[in-house]
Amino acid sequence: MIKPLLTLALLALSGIASVQAPSATTAREIASLFAALEASGCEFNRNGAWYDAFKASEHLQRKYDYLVKKHAAGSAETFIALAASESSMTGQPYKVRCPGKEAVDSRAWFQNQLLEYRTAKGHP
Repeated sequence: MIKPLLTLALLALSGIASVQAPSATTAREIASLFAALEASGCEFNRNGAWYDAFKASEHLQRKYDYLVKKHAAGSAETFIALAASESSMTGQPYKVRCPGKEAVDSRAWFQNQLLEYRTAKGHP
């Protein structure tokens, strides 16, 4: 599996990551993902340790800021793939565990949150 930073480098070299800044729509979608995580009451597993949603959000915000700085935050899907799915250091997938539910891969959890947001906004 290609690690996110390697993927980011490959995207930059190929010119795909030439987006200057996230669009207003993308920024709103990503903000909605942070808000959903923080309001969820879920825990977030990163490299074998569980963190509360607020700590997880802080960590993912730093990763998102890095993507923006590198002009690689072109869509909410890009954010999920490069920042919110796995550790850049170890390549281990992140997990989300919500009260009363089994842990799931964070990629699936965030994709579901994005779909819910878009559906609520009339953009499935």
